[in-house]
Amino acid sequence: MAAAILRAALRRSRPAAAALLHHRPLPSSRSLPPLPSLGSAGFVYSTVADESTAPVKPKGKARKNPMKQSRFDFTKVDAALLPTVILVGRPNVGKSALFNRFIRRREALVYNTPGDHVTRDIREGVAKLGDLRFRVLDSAGLETAATSGSILARTADMTGNVLARSQFAIFLIDVRDGLQPLDLEVGQWLRRHASGIHTIVAMNKSESLDEHGVLTAAAGEAHRLGFGDPVAISAETGLGMAELYETLRPLFEDYMFQLTNNGLNQDDPNSEAETEAHEGDESKLPLQLAIVGRPNVGKSTLLNTLLQEQRVLVGPEAGLTRDSIRTQFQFDNRTVYLVDTAGWMERSGKEKGPASLSVVQSRKNLMRAHIVALVLDGEKIAKSKSSMNHPEVLIARQAIEEGRGLVVIVNKMDLLRENRPLFDKVIDAVPKEIQTVIPQVTGIPVVFMSALEGRGRIAVMRQVIDTYEKWCLRLSTSRLNRWLRKVMSRHSWKDSATQPKVKYFTQVKARPPTFVAFMSGKVQLSDTDIRFLTKSLKEDFDIGGIPIRVVQRSIPRKETVKSNSRNTGPRINTRMRTDKRTTVCEPTTS
Repeated sequence: MAAAILRAALRRSRPAAAALLHHRPLPSSRSLPPLPSLGSAGFVYSTVADESTAPVKPKGKARKNPMKQSRFDFTKVDAALLPTVILVGRPNVGKSALFNRFIRRREALVYNTPGDHVTRDIREGVAKLGDLRFRVLDSAGLETAATSGSILARTADMTGNVLARSQFAIFLIDVRDGLQPLDLEVGQWLRRHASGIHTIVAMNKSESLDEHGVLTAAAGEAHRLGFGDPVAISAETGLGMAELYETLRPLFEDYMFQLTNNGLNQDDPNSEAETEAHEGDESKLPLQLAIVGRPNVGKSTLLNTLLQEQRVLVGPEAGLTRDSIRTQFQFDNRTVYLVDTAGWMERSGKEKGPASLSVVQSRKNLMRAHIVALVLDGEKIAKSKSSMNHPEVLIARQAIEEGRGLVVIVNKMDLLRENRPLFDKVIDAVPKEIQTVIPQVTGIPVVFMSALEGRGRIAVMRQVIDTYEKWCLRLSTSRLNRWLRKVMSRHSWKDSATQPKVKYFTQVKARPPTFVAFMSGKVQLSDTDIRFLTKSLKEDFDIGGIPIRVVQRSIPRKETVKSNSRNTGPRINTRMRTDKRTTVCEPTTS
Protein backbone atom coordinates (compact mmCIF):
# COMPACT_ATOMS: atom_id res chain seq x y z
CA MET A 1 0.00 0.00 0.00
CA ALA A 2 2.82 2.44 0.89
CA ALA A 3 4.62 1.61 -2.37
CA ALA A 4 1.46 2.41 -4.36
CA ILE A 5 1.09 5.76 -2.60
CA LEU A 6 4.75 6.56 -3.28
CA ARG A 7 4.44 5.70 -6.99
CA ALA A 8 1.33 7.91 -7.27
CA ALA A 9 3.12 10.76 -5.57
CA LEU A 10 6.06 10.40 -7.96
CA ARG A 11 3.71 10.67 -10.89
CA ARG A 12 2.19 13.84 -9.46
CA SER A 13 5.32 15.74 -8.44
CA ARG A 14 8.84 15.23 -7.17
CA PRO A 15 8.47 17.51 -4.13
CA ALA A 16 5.51 15.49 -2.88
CA ALA A 17 7.54 12.27 -3.10
CA ALA A 18 10.43 13.89 -1.31
CA ALA A 19 8.12 14.98 1.46
CA LEU A 20 6.77 11.45 1.87
CA LEU A 21 10.26 10.00 1.97
CA HIS A 22 11.34 12.44 4.69
CA HIS A 23 8.02 12.29 6.54
CA ARG A 24 7.54 16.10 6.30
CA PRO A 25 4.15 17.67 5.64
CA LEU A 26 3.85 19.84 2.55
CA PRO A 27 2.58 23.40 3.04
CA SER A 28 -0.86 23.80 1.57
CA SER A 29 -1.89 26.75 -0.57
CA ARG A 30 -3.65 28.29 2.44
CA SER A 31 -0.97 27.69 5.08
CA LEU A 32 2.37 29.44 5.31
CA PRO A 33 5.65 27.46 5.34
CA PRO A 34 7.79 27.24 8.46
CA LEU A 35 10.91 29.37 8.84
CA PRO A 36 14.13 27.92 7.36
CA SER A 37 15.82 25.55 9.75
CA LEU A 38 19.07 26.54 11.43
CA GLY A 39 22.26 24.72 10.61
CA SER A 40 24.46 22.90 13.03
CA ALA A 41 26.17 26.12 14.01
CA GLY A 42 22.92 28.02 14.32
CA PHE A 43 23.28 30.26 11.25
CA VAL A 44 20.96 30.77 8.29
CA TYR A 45 22.20 30.56 4.73
CA SER A 46 20.64 30.60 1.29
CA THR A 47 21.76 30.81 -2.32
CA VAL A 48 18.83 33.01 -3.36
CA ALA A 49 20.31 36.06 -5.06
CA ASP A 50 17.24 38.26 -5.48
CA GLU A 51 15.37 40.32 -2.88
CA SER A 52 12.12 38.74 -3.95
CA THR A 53 13.35 35.52 -2.24
CA ALA A 54 11.22 33.41 -4.60
CA PRO A 55 12.69 29.96 -5.26
CA VAL A 56 13.36 28.72 -8.76
CA LYS A 57 10.06 27.74 -10.31
CA PRO A 58 9.88 24.17 -11.64
CA LYS A 59 8.90 23.55 -15.22
CA GLY A 60 5.25 22.89 -15.73
CA LYS A 61 2.40 24.22 -13.62
CA ALA A 62 3.24 27.45 -11.78
CA ARG A 63 2.86 27.46 -8.03
CA LYS A 64 2.61 30.20 -5.47
CA ASN A 65 5.61 31.82 -3.79
CA PRO A 66 6.05 29.93 -0.51
CA MET A 67 7.79 32.87 1.23
CA LYS A 68 5.84 34.37 4.08
CA GLN A 69 4.36 37.79 3.46
CA SER A 70 4.29 40.51 6.05
CA ARG A 71 1.05 41.09 7.93
CA PHE A 72 1.71 44.82 7.79
CA ASP A 73 1.57 46.96 4.62
CA PHE A 74 4.76 48.97 4.88
CA THR A 75 4.14 50.72 1.54
CA LYS A 76 1.37 52.80 3.15
CA VAL A 77 3.47 53.99 6.08
CA ASP A 78 4.89 57.50 6.10
CA ALA A 79 8.67 57.46 5.69
CA ALA A 80 9.15 59.24 9.03
CA LEU A 81 7.38 56.38 10.87
CA LEU A 82 9.25 53.48 9.26
CA PRO A 83 11.68 51.47 11.41
CA THR A 84 15.26 52.69 11.19
CA VAL A 85 18.21 50.31 10.66
CA ILE A 86 21.82 51.45 10.95
CA LEU A 87 24.66 49.53 9.29
CA VAL A 88 27.74 49.30 11.52
CA GLY A 89 31.06 47.47 11.43
CA ARG A 90 34.76 47.96 11.03
CA PRO A 91 36.07 49.55 7.79
CA ASN A 92 35.80 47.76 4.44
CA VAL A 93 33.29 45.04 5.40
CA GLY A 94 30.67 46.04 2.77
CA LYS A 95 28.32 48.44 4.58
CA SER A 96 27.97 50.78 1.60
CA ALA A 97 27.47 47.86 -0.80
CA LEU A 98 24.63 46.56 1.37
CA PHE A 99 23.18 50.09 1.59
CA ASN A 100 23.12 50.32 -2.23
CA ARG A 101 21.41 46.92 -2.46
CA PHE A 102 18.78 47.96 0.06
CA ILE A 103 17.88 51.22 -1.72
CA ARG A 104 18.39 49.61 -5.18
CA ARG A 105 20.57 52.46 -6.43
CA ARG A 106 24.32 53.08 -6.56
CA GLU A 107 24.40 56.13 -4.29
CA ALA A 108 27.06 55.29 -1.72
CA LEU A 109 30.66 55.14 -2.93
CA VAL A 110 32.02 51.59 -2.93
CA TYR A 111 35.78 51.13 -3.30
CA ASN A 112 38.17 48.51 -1.96
CA THR A 113 40.48 50.49 0.34
CA PRO A 114 41.67 48.25 3.20
CA GLY A 115 43.82 51.00 4.68
CA ASP A 116 41.38 53.88 4.34
CA HIS A 117 37.76 54.87 5.00
CA VAL A 118 35.65 55.65 1.94
CA THR A 119 32.49 56.50 3.88
CA ARG A 120 32.86 59.34 6.35
CA ASP A 121 29.33 60.69 6.71
CA ILE A 122 25.90 59.33 7.59
CA ARG A 123 23.91 58.51 4.46
CA GLU A 124 20.18 57.82 4.69
CA GLY A 125 17.70 56.13 2.34
CA VAL A 126 14.47 54.12 2.19
CA ALA A 127 15.24 50.41 1.81
CA LYS A 128 13.18 47.82 -0.07
CA LEU A 129 13.53 44.16 0.89
CA GLY A 130 10.67 42.11 -0.47
CA ASP A 131 7.51 43.81 0.84
CA LEU A 132 9.41 45.38 3.74
CA ARG A 133 10.16 49.10 3.79
CA PHE A 134 12.48 50.70 6.31
CA ARG A 135 14.89 53.58 6.70
CA VAL A 136 18.53 52.57 6.44
CA LEU A 137 21.59 54.53 7.61
CA ASP A 138 25.06 53.90 6.21
CA SER A 139 27.74 54.81 8.74
CA ALA A 140 31.52 55.11 8.63
CA GLY A 141 33.78 52.26 9.66
CA LEU A 142 34.31 52.15 13.42
CA GLU A 143 37.78 52.09 14.97
CA THR A 144 37.56 52.43 18.73
CA ALA A 145 41.30 52.97 19.15
CA ALA A 146 41.34 56.15 17.04
CA THR A 147 43.22 59.16 18.38
CA SER A 148 41.01 61.76 20.01
CA GLY A 149 40.16 64.55 17.57
CA SER A 150 41.15 62.56 14.47
CA ILE A 151 38.84 61.91 11.54
CA LEU A 152 38.18 58.34 12.74
CA ALA A 153 37.29 59.52 16.23
CA ARG A 154 34.93 62.16 14.84
CA THR A 155 33.17 59.64 12.59
CA ALA A 156 32.70 57.30 15.57
CA ASP A 157 31.18 60.14 17.60
CA MET A 158 28.84 60.98 14.72
CA THR A 159 27.76 57.33 14.44
CA GLY A 160 27.07 57.26 18.16
CA ASN A 161 24.85 60.34 17.83
CA VAL A 162 22.59 58.81 15.16
CA LEU A 163 22.19 55.60 17.17
CA ALA A 164 19.71 57.48 19.34
CA ARG A 165 17.16 57.54 16.48
CA SER A 166 17.71 53.95 15.33
CA GLN A 167 15.72 50.94 16.49
CA PHE A 168 17.74 48.18 14.80
CA ALA A 169 21.35 47.62 13.78
CA ILE A 170 22.95 45.25 11.27
CA PHE A 171 26.47 44.45 12.44
CA LEU A 172 28.53 43.40 9.38
CA ILE A 173 31.65 41.26 9.54
CA ASP A 174 33.85 39.98 6.69
CA VAL A 175 33.52 36.19 6.80
CA ARG A 176 36.55 35.70 4.55
CA ASP A 177 38.83 37.42 7.05
CA GLY A 178 37.33 35.64 10.03
CA LEU A 179 36.49 37.33 13.30
CA GLN A 180 39.04 40.11 13.83
CA PRO A 181 39.95 41.77 17.15
CA LEU A 182 38.44 45.00 15.81
CA ASP A 183 35.12 43.18 15.30
CA LEU A 184 35.09 42.30 18.99
CA GLU A 185 35.87 45.92 19.87
CA VAL A 186 32.98 47.13 17.67
CA GLY A 187 30.70 44.61 19.40
CA GLN A 188 31.69 45.98 22.79
CA TRP A 189 31.16 49.54 21.49
CA LEU A 190 27.63 48.58 20.37
CA ARG A 191 26.75 47.04 23.72
CA ARG A 192 27.98 50.19 25.44
CA HIS A 193 26.30 52.78 23.15
CA ALA A 194 23.33 50.84 21.77
CA SER A 195 22.12 48.60 24.54
CA GLY A 196 18.46 49.22 23.64
CA ILE A 197 18.88 48.50 19.92
CA HIS A 198 18.20 45.04 18.50
CA THR A 199 21.41 44.01 16.71
CA ILE A 200 21.67 41.39 13.94
CA VAL A 201 25.04 39.98 12.88
CA ALA A 202 25.47 39.59 9.10
CA MET A 203 28.41 37.59 7.73
CA ASN A 204 29.11 39.41 4.48
CA LYS A 205 31.13 38.25 1.44
CA SER A 206 30.04 34.64 1.93
CA GLU A 207 29.33 33.92 -1.75
CA SER A 208 32.63 32.09 -2.27
CA LEU A 209 32.39 29.83 0.79
CA ASP A 210 30.59 26.51 1.01
CA GLU A 211 27.76 25.95 3.45
CA HIS A 212 29.18 23.06 5.45
CA GLY A 213 32.87 23.94 5.52
CA VAL A 214 34.47 27.26 6.28
CA LEU A 215 31.10 29.01 6.58
CA THR A 216 29.96 26.71 9.39
CA ALA A 217 33.11 27.39 11.36
CA ALA A 218 32.79 31.13 10.77
CA ALA A 219 29.19 31.06 12.01
CA GLY A 220 30.24 29.35 15.22
CA GLU A 221 32.99 31.92 15.66
CA ALA A 222 30.51 34.80 15.11
CA HIS A 223 28.57 33.69 18.17
CA ARG A 224 31.41 35.11 20.25
CA LEU A 225 30.03 38.60 19.47
CA GLY A 226 27.05 37.83 21.69
CA PHE A 227 24.24 38.97 19.35
CA GLY A 228 22.64 35.62 18.57
CA ASP A 229 22.57 33.60 15.35
CA PRO A 230 24.31 35.29 12.39
CA VAL A 231 22.91 35.50 8.86
CA ALA A 232 25.20 34.65 5.94
CA ILE A 233 24.79 37.18 3.11
CA SER A 234 26.57 38.69 0.16
CA ALA A 235 25.87 42.38 -0.41
CA GLU A 236 27.53 42.21 -3.81
CA THR A 237 25.58 39.27 -5.28
CA GLY A 238 22.43 39.30 -3.11
CA LEU A 239 22.89 35.89 -1.50
CA GLY A 240 21.09 35.45 1.81
CA MET A 241 18.58 38.27 1.31
CA ALA A 242 15.72 35.78 1.84
CA GLU A 243 17.01 34.80 5.27
CA LEU A 244 17.70 38.42 6.18
CA TYR A 245 14.07 39.15 5.24
CA GLU A 246 12.82 36.35 7.49
CA THR A 247 14.92 37.72 10.35
CA LEU A 248 13.80 41.33 9.97
CA ARG A 249 10.11 40.74 9.19
CA PRO A 250 8.86 39.76 12.69
CA LEU A 251 10.96 42.49 14.30
CA PHE A 252 9.53 45.17 12.02
CA GLU A 253 5.98 43.86 12.47
CA ASP A 254 6.24 44.05 16.24
CA TYR A 255 7.66 47.56 16.02
CA MET A 256 4.88 48.79 13.72
CA PHE A 257 2.13 47.18 15.80
CA GLN A 258 3.51 48.93 18.87
CA LEU A 259 3.30 52.24 17.00
CA THR A 260 -0.28 51.45 15.99
CA ASN A 261 -1.23 50.60 19.57
CA ASN A 262 0.28 53.89 20.69
CA GLY A 263 -2.17 55.76 18.47
CA LEU A 264 -0.05 56.26 15.33
CA ASN A 265 -1.94 55.26 12.18
CA GLN A 266 -0.01 53.86 9.26
CA ASP A 267 -2.24 55.76 6.84
CA ASP A 268 -1.55 59.49 6.94
CA PRO A 269 -4.66 61.20 5.55
CA ASN A 270 -3.17 64.64 6.03
CA SER A 271 -0.17 63.84 3.85
CA GLU A 272 -2.39 62.29 1.15
CA ALA A 273 -4.69 65.29 1.13
CA GLU A 274 -1.68 67.59 0.98
CA THR A 275 -0.25 65.66 -1.96
CA GLU A 276 -3.53 65.84 -3.86
CA ALA A 277 -3.83 69.57 -3.20
CA HIS A 278 -0.29 70.15 -4.50
CA GLU A 279 -0.61 68.05 -7.64
CA GLY A 280 -1.65 71.07 -9.69
CA ASP A 281 0.89 73.44 -8.11
CA GLU A 282 4.44 72.59 -9.08
CA SER A 283 5.90 75.09 -6.61
CA LYS A 284 4.61 72.93 -3.70
CA LEU A 285 6.37 69.78 -4.93
CA PRO A 286 9.57 68.59 -3.16
CA LEU A 287 12.57 70.83 -3.78
CA GLN A 288 15.98 69.47 -4.81
CA LEU A 289 18.76 71.70 -3.44
CA ALA A 290 22.44 71.07 -4.23
CA ILE A 291 25.27 72.73 -2.29
CA VAL A 292 28.41 73.26 -4.40
CA GLY A 293 31.66 75.13 -3.97
CA ARG A 294 35.42 74.87 -3.58
CA PRO A 295 36.88 72.57 -0.93
CA ASN A 296 36.77 73.88 2.63
CA VAL A 297 34.35 76.77 2.04
CA GLY A 298 31.86 75.42 4.59
CA LYS A 299 29.44 73.31 2.53
CA SER A 300 29.14 70.52 5.11
CA THR A 301 28.84 73.03 7.95
CA LEU A 302 26.03 74.70 6.03
CA LEU A 303 24.24 71.37 5.61
CA ASN A 304 24.50 70.62 9.34
CA THR A 305 23.20 74.12 10.09
CA LEU A 306 20.20 73.73 7.78
CA LEU A 307 19.39 70.30 9.25
CA GLN A 308 20.01 71.44 12.82
CA GLU A 309 21.97 68.25 13.53
CA GLN A 310 25.44 66.76 13.03
CA ARG A 311 24.86 64.75 9.86
CA VAL A 312 28.15 65.14 7.95
CA LEU A 313 31.75 65.35 9.06
CA VAL A 314 33.28 68.82 9.30
CA GLY A 315 36.77 70.01 10.10
CA PRO A 316 39.75 72.07 8.93
CA GLU A 317 40.95 69.32 6.57
CA ALA A 318 40.19 69.98 2.88
CA GLY A 319 38.31 67.27 0.98
CA LEU A 320 36.62 65.65 3.99
CA THR A 321 33.38 64.98 2.09
CA ARG A 322 33.62 62.12 -0.40
CA ASP A 323 30.02 61.00 -0.81
CA SER A 324 27.36 63.35 -2.12
CA ILE A 325 25.17 63.21 0.99
CA ARG A 326 21.46 63.41 0.16
CA THR A 327 19.05 63.99 3.00
CA GLN A 328 15.49 65.18 3.51
CA PHE A 329 14.01 67.74 5.89
CA GLN A 330 10.95 69.97 6.27
CA PHE A 331 10.92 73.76 6.10
CA ASP A 332 7.65 75.73 6.26
CA ASN A 333 5.62 72.58 5.52
CA ARG A 334 7.70 71.94 2.42
CA THR A 335 9.83 68.88 1.69
CA VAL A 336 13.43 69.73 0.78
CA TYR A 337 15.95 67.18 -0.52
CA LEU A 338 19.38 68.52 0.32
CA VAL A 339 22.57 67.30 -1.38
CA ASP A 340 26.03 68.19 -0.10
CA THR A 341 28.49 67.57 -2.94
CA ALA A 342 32.22 66.99 -2.60
CA GLY A 343 34.46 69.99 -3.27
CA TRP A 344 35.71 68.99 -6.71
CA MET A 345 36.05 72.28 -8.59
CA GLU A 346 39.75 72.78 -7.85
CA ARG A 347 40.85 69.20 -8.35
CA SER A 348 43.25 68.46 -11.16
CA GLY A 349 41.42 65.52 -12.71
CA LYS A 350 44.28 63.11 -11.97
CA GLU A 351 42.71 61.67 -8.83
CA LYS A 352 42.25 57.95 -8.48
CA GLY A 353 40.07 55.81 -6.26
CA PRO A 354 37.39 57.39 -4.06
CA ALA A 355 38.34 60.94 -5.07
CA SER A 356 37.65 60.27 -8.75
CA LEU A 357 34.34 58.56 -7.91
CA SER A 358 33.23 61.53 -5.80
CA VAL A 359 33.87 63.92 -8.73
CA VAL A 360 31.58 61.91 -11.00
CA GLN A 361 28.93 61.60 -8.30
CA SER A 362 28.98 65.33 -7.51
CA ARG A 363 28.47 66.34 -11.13
CA LYS A 364 25.63 63.84 -11.50
CA ASN A 365 23.82 65.16 -8.42
CA LEU A 366 24.34 68.74 -9.57
CA MET A 367 22.45 68.10 -12.80
CA ARG A 368 19.52 66.57 -10.87
CA ALA A 369 19.06 69.63 -8.63
CA HIS A 370 16.35 72.27 -9.02
CA ILE A 371 18.21 75.02 -7.16
CA VAL A 372 22.02 75.27 -6.95
CA ALA A 373 23.51 76.98 -3.88
CA LEU A 374 27.01 78.18 -4.75
CA VAL A 375 29.00 78.72 -1.53
CA LEU A 376 31.82 81.30 -1.51
CA ASP A 377 34.42 82.01 1.17
CA GLY A 378 33.96 85.56 2.43
CA GLU A 379 37.42 85.65 4.05
CA LYS A 380 39.16 84.74 0.78
CA ILE A 381 37.06 87.27 -1.15
CA ALA A 382 38.22 90.02 1.22
CA LYS A 383 41.87 89.09 0.63
CA SER A 384 41.65 88.67 -3.16
CA LYS A 385 40.83 91.00 -6.03
CA SER A 386 37.86 88.98 -7.33
CA SER A 387 34.85 87.34 -5.72
CA MET A 388 34.76 84.24 -7.93
CA ASN A 389 37.59 82.28 -9.50
CA HIS A 390 37.38 80.51 -12.84
CA PRO A 391 35.90 77.17 -11.64
CA GLU A 392 33.19 78.97 -9.67
CA VAL A 393 32.25 81.09 -12.68
CA LEU A 394 32.05 77.94 -14.80
CA ILE A 395 29.74 76.16 -12.36
CA ALA A 396 27.49 79.22 -12.06
CA ARG A 397 27.21 79.56 -15.84
CA GLN A 398 26.60 75.84 -16.22
CA ALA A 399 23.74 75.98 -13.72
CA ILE A 400 22.13 78.87 -15.64
CA GLU A 401 22.62 77.19 -19.02
CA GLU A 402 21.02 74.02 -17.69
CA GLY A 403 18.01 76.07 -16.60
CA ARG A 404 18.57 75.71 -12.84
CA GLY A 405 17.89 78.36 -10.24
CA LEU A 406 21.05 79.83 -8.68
CA VAL A 407 21.52 81.22 -5.16
CA VAL A 408 24.96 82.54 -4.12
CA ILE A 409 25.87 82.14 -0.43
CA VAL A 410 28.85 84.02 0.99
CA ASN A 411 29.96 82.10 4.09
CA LYS A 412 32.38 82.84 6.96
CA MET A 413 31.24 86.44 7.34
CA ASP A 414 31.83 86.10 11.09
CA LEU A 415 35.58 86.32 10.40
CA LEU A 416 35.13 89.82 8.92
CA ARG A 417 32.88 91.26 11.62
CA GLU A 418 35.77 92.97 13.43
CA ASN A 419 37.03 94.61 10.21
CA ARG A 420 34.12 96.74 9.08
CA PRO A 421 35.72 98.15 5.87
CA LEU A 422 36.43 94.63 4.57
CA PHE A 423 32.96 93.51 5.63
CA ASP A 424 31.32 96.32 3.62
CA LYS A 425 33.66 95.70 0.70
CA VAL A 426 32.56 92.07 0.37
CA ILE A 427 28.86 92.93 0.65
CA ASP A 428 29.20 95.56 -2.09
CA ALA A 429 31.54 93.69 -4.46
CA VAL A 430 29.96 90.22 -4.72
CA PRO A 431 26.58 91.18 -6.30
CA LYS A 432 28.28 93.48 -8.83
CA GLU A 433 30.78 90.84 -9.92
CA ILE A 434 28.12 88.16 -10.25
CA GLN A 435 26.11 90.44 -12.51
CA THR A 436 29.24 91.02 -14.60
CA VAL A 437 30.18 87.36 -15.10
CA ILE A 438 26.54 86.21 -15.64
CA PRO A 439 24.92 89.09 -17.57
CA GLN A 440 22.15 86.96 -19.08
CA VAL A 441 20.37 86.69 -15.69
CA THR A 442 19.74 89.79 -13.62
CA GLY A 443 19.05 89.85 -9.92
CA ILE A 444 20.73 86.59 -8.85
CA PRO A 445 20.15 86.47 -5.06
CA VAL A 446 23.15 86.72 -2.75
CA VAL A 447 22.96 85.79 0.96
CA PHE A 448 25.69 86.61 3.49
CA MET A 449 25.87 84.28 6.49
CA SER A 450 27.95 82.41 9.04
CA ALA A 451 27.21 78.69 8.89
CA LEU A 452 29.40 78.02 11.93
CA GLU A 453 27.34 80.35 14.12
CA GLY A 454 24.05 79.49 12.42
CA ARG A 455 23.38 83.12 11.44
CA GLY A 456 21.54 83.50 8.15
CA ARG A 457 19.97 80.03 8.09
CA ILE A 458 16.39 81.30 7.75
CA ALA A 459 17.44 83.91 5.17
CA VAL A 460 19.09 81.22 3.04
CA MET A 461 16.06 78.93 3.05
CA ARG A 462 13.61 81.75 2.33
CA GLN A 463 15.72 82.89 -0.61
CA VAL A 464 15.97 79.33 -1.91
CA ILE A 465 12.20 78.82 -1.69
CA ASP A 466 11.50 82.21 -3.30
CA THR A 467 13.79 81.30 -6.21
CA TYR A 468 12.14 77.88 -6.50
CA GLU A 469 8.64 79.38 -6.63
CA LYS A 470 9.73 81.75 -9.41
CA TRP A 471 11.35 78.82 -11.19
CA CYS A 472 8.01 76.94 -11.11
CA LEU A 473 5.88 79.96 -12.13
CA ARG A 474 3.13 79.49 -14.74
CA LEU A 475 1.34 82.43 -16.42
CA SER A 476 -1.92 82.12 -18.34
CA THR A 477 -1.99 82.88 -22.08
CA SER A 478 -4.66 85.58 -21.70
CA ARG A 479 -2.60 87.40 -19.09
CA LEU A 480 0.51 87.18 -21.26
CA ASN A 481 -1.26 88.56 -24.33
CA ARG A 482 -2.64 91.52 -22.39
CA TRP A 483 0.89 92.15 -21.17
CA LEU A 484 2.25 91.77 -24.72
CA ARG A 485 0.03 94.51 -26.15
CA LYS A 486 1.26 96.93 -23.51
CA VAL A 487 4.94 96.04 -23.78
CA MET A 488 5.00 96.14 -27.59
CA SER A 489 3.46 99.59 -27.59
CA ARG A 490 6.20 101.03 -25.37
CA HIS A 491 9.06 99.49 -27.35
CA SER A 492 10.75 101.89 -29.77
CA TRP A 493 10.90 100.46 -33.27
CA LYS A 494 13.10 102.01 -35.95
CA ASP A 495 10.65 101.41 -38.76
CA SER A 496 6.99 100.53 -38.27
CA ALA A 497 6.94 98.73 -41.63
CA THR A 498 9.62 96.29 -40.51
CA GLN A 499 8.16 95.84 -37.03
CA PRO A 500 7.74 92.13 -36.22
CA LYS A 501 4.16 91.03 -35.70
CA VAL A 502 3.61 88.77 -32.70
CA LYS A 503 0.32 86.92 -33.20
CA TYR A 504 0.18 85.65 -29.62
CA PHE A 505 2.47 84.87 -26.71
CA THR A 506 2.20 81.81 -24.44
CA GLN A 507 4.12 79.83 -21.80
CA VAL A 508 4.78 76.23 -22.84
CA LYS A 509 6.54 74.98 -19.68
CA ALA A 510 7.87 75.89 -16.27
CA ARG A 511 10.99 74.81 -14.38
CA PRO A 512 12.44 77.05 -15.89
CA PRO A 513 9.75 79.32 -17.42
CA THR A 514 9.78 78.94 -21.20
CA PHE A 515 7.73 81.18 -23.50
CA VAL A 516 6.95 81.01 -27.22
CA ALA A 517 6.17 84.02 -29.43
CA PHE A 518 4.15 82.99 -32.51
CA MET A 519 5.04 85.30 -35.40
CA SER A 520 3.03 86.23 -38.48
CA GLY A 521 4.81 87.64 -41.50
CA LYS A 522 8.37 87.44 -42.66
CA VAL A 523 9.94 89.71 -40.02
CA GLN A 524 11.36 87.80 -37.03
CA LEU A 525 12.36 88.99 -33.57
CA SER A 526 15.98 90.02 -33.33
CA ASP A 527 18.25 89.19 -30.40
CA THR A 528 17.70 92.71 -29.10
CA ASP A 529 13.92 92.23 -29.22
CA ILE A 530 14.16 88.91 -27.33
CA ARG A 531 16.34 90.51 -24.65
CA PHE A 532 13.78 93.32 -24.35
CA LEU A 533 10.92 90.82 -23.91
CA THR A 534 12.92 88.82 -21.36
CA LYS A 535 13.79 91.91 -19.35
CA SER A 536 10.15 93.08 -19.44
CA LEU A 537 8.95 89.67 -18.22
CA LYS A 538 11.31 89.79 -15.24
CA GLU A 539 10.34 93.35 -14.30
CA ASP A 540 6.57 93.13 -14.84
CA PHE A 541 6.04 89.69 -13.26
CA ASP A 542 8.83 89.88 -10.62
CA ILE A 543 10.65 86.76 -11.78
CA GLY A 544 14.21 88.05 -11.74
CA GLY A 545 17.13 85.93 -10.66
CA ILE A 546 16.18 82.81 -12.65
CA PRO A 547 16.86 81.79 -16.26
CA ILE A 548 13.99 82.62 -18.66
CA ARG A 549 13.79 81.26 -22.18
CA VAL A 550 11.95 82.99 -25.04
CA VAL A 551 11.73 81.31 -28.46
CA GLN A 552 9.76 82.22 -31.58
CA ARG A 553 7.74 80.21 -34.08
CA SER A 554 6.36 81.22 -37.46
CA ILE A 555 2.68 80.78 -38.36
CA PRO A 556 2.20 79.67 -42.01
CA ARG A 557 0.04 81.98 -44.16
CA LYS A 558 -3.42 80.67 -45.03
CA GLU A 559 -3.13 81.83 -48.64
CA THR A 560 -0.15 79.62 -49.21
CA VAL A 561 -1.99 76.61 -47.87
CA LYS A 562 -5.01 77.23 -50.15
CA SER A 563 -2.91 77.71 -53.27
CA ASN A 564 -1.04 74.52 -52.59
CA SER A 565 -4.32 72.60 -52.20
CA ARG A 566 -5.67 73.88 -55.55
CA ASN A 567 -2.55 72.87 -57.46
CA THR A 568 -2.80 69.26 -56.40
CA GLY A 569 -5.56 68.31 -58.95
CA PRO A 570 -5.63 68.40 -62.80
CA ARG A 571 -5.45 71.76 -64.49
CA ILE A 572 -8.86 73.11 -65.70
CA ASN A 573 -9.41 75.53 -68.65
CA THR A 574 -12.82 77.26 -68.82
CA ARG A 575 -14.26 78.41 -72.17
CA MET A 576 -16.96 81.08 -71.97
CA ARG A 577 -19.91 81.20 -74.43
CA THR A 578 -22.36 84.07 -74.18
CA ASP A 579 -25.92 84.14 -75.56
CA LYS A 580 -27.46 87.52 -74.74
CA ARG A 581 -27.78 87.53 -70.93
CA THR A 582 -27.13 83.84 -70.48
CA THR A 583 -23.61 82.74 -69.74
CA VAL A 584 -22.69 79.08 -70.11
CA CYS A 585 -19.44 77.66 -68.82
CA GLU A 586 -18.15 74.50 -70.44
CA PRO A 587 -15.18 73.16 -68.58
CA THR A 588 -12.83 70.98 -70.58
CA THR A 589 -9.80 69.10 -69.50
CA SER A 590 -6.68 70.21 -71.31
